Amino acid sequence: MSEQPFFTPREIVSELDKYIIGQNEAKRAVSIALRNRWRRQRVSGELKDEISPKNILMIGPTGVGKTEIARRLAKLSQAPFTKVEASKFTEVGYVGRDVESMIRDLMEIAIKMITDEEIITVTVKAEELAEERILDHLLPTGTATSENENEATVNINPPANSETREKLRKLLREDKLNDRFVDIEVTSKNSPIQVFSTSGMEEMDVNFSDMLGNLFPKKTKNRKVKVPEALEIFTQEESQKLVDMENVVKMAIERVEQSGIIFIDEIDKVAGRENSGGPDVSREGVQRDLLPIIEGCTVNTKHGMVKTDHILFIGAGAFHVSKPSDLIPELQGRFPIRVELEALKKEDFISILTEPKNALTRQYVELMNTEDIELAFLEDGIAEIAEIATEVNDSTENIGARRLHTILEKLLDEISFNAPDMNNTKIEIDANYVKEKIADIVQDRDLSRYIL
Repeated sequence: MSEQPFFTPREIVSELDKYIIGQNEAKRAVSIALRNRWRRQRVSGELKDEISPKNILMIGPTGVGKTEIARRLAKLSQAPFTKVEASKFTEVGYVGRDVESMIRDLMEIAIKMITDEEIITVTVKAEELAEERILDHLLPTGTATSENENEATVNINPPANSETREKLRKLLREDKLNDRFVDIEVTSKNSPIQVFSTSGMEEMDVNFSDMLGNLFPKKTKNRKVKVPEALEIFTQEESQKLVDMENVVKMAIERVEQSGIIFIDEIDKVAGRENSGGPDVSREGVQRDLLPIIEGCTVNTKHGMVKTDHILFIGAGAFHVSKPSDLIPELQGRFPIRVELEALKKEDFISILTEPKNALTRQYVELMNTEDIELAFLEDGIAEIAEIATEVNDSTENIGARRLHTILEKLLDEISFNAPDMNNTKIEIDANYVKEKIADIVQDRDLSRYIL
């Protein structure tokens, strides 16, 4: 991240605005936190290691954008990102060591991310090697058969000299061999023994499975496939061979340690409350298990030791029945930045439906377009959808913008079902259409509780 120009806080907010409506305070906080990580990379000397990330605690009801802000932030910074739910760590068997699994998950995500990046860099070379393998398969056979058995076979019997090879290469690049079949050998890596995980044994299980897999010979099977598919398979195999996995692991560890982001959702569920009885013991236990990881420690993974000192932690919770001060003091101190996200209003719902690059209305328009249906959301129709979402949220459970998903699915249920039989049709979603499809359900409070 330090080797390339990076976004300013203002640019980060601008990018987040493309996908998330409102919540300016939260966007501002995360933009500063992300920029500070970039700044730390440029600090020289020992002080660099002493600058710890300013973890963030987001407080707000469900469906207002907490998770989306964190996810978009990670994507923007090309950082490994994982989401965990603090409430899951209260289940039986989830004790201190298992909390470390979120670091192992983050490491696996980083490995996958960097492997994909490295494969892109070796694609050209891999394609060249795959092409040579295809030619090796075509030349010795003398003939390549067509999918149609009645079609005459193509004779490629001349001596396998360079001239013949180049002629075949030309045909291959001109896609004139696409209907030909070749027999290839594919390696299938399957461990004959499955190891079932138990509490506190995750890391040993993974290594044990790998060890068992290496004890047995790799299985191969012959497949008869068309040339383009064979070329794709060979390209993937050659790409994997060209990627230096030792270097990938080294880069992944560095990226996790320096730019990893962990989103801890429902952190309010493990906040202790005075005079609430027995469950506080387990809640406080979970907090104390989380504490060393958030403070900074070293976690053992199958790829090596990973330090958590500079991983950015973003905690989030509704805090309806508890408050941030109910967290143990040590954990409170590890979340110095606190932002409160606002509940969504009708105007927000209208903006959510129309403004973001991935707006729900745009998604449905494109989905129906695949069936040659021109779907149009009119202004009064969008306003009616927003009004219904606000009303249902106020009268039942407030689930924020997620209510829009439920309403739109119900609203477009009939269109989605009949779409294949409605080619070249234009449908306008106006206020009357929305009322016709949804109004009765909204008026029936008991029914809306279950349907919307």
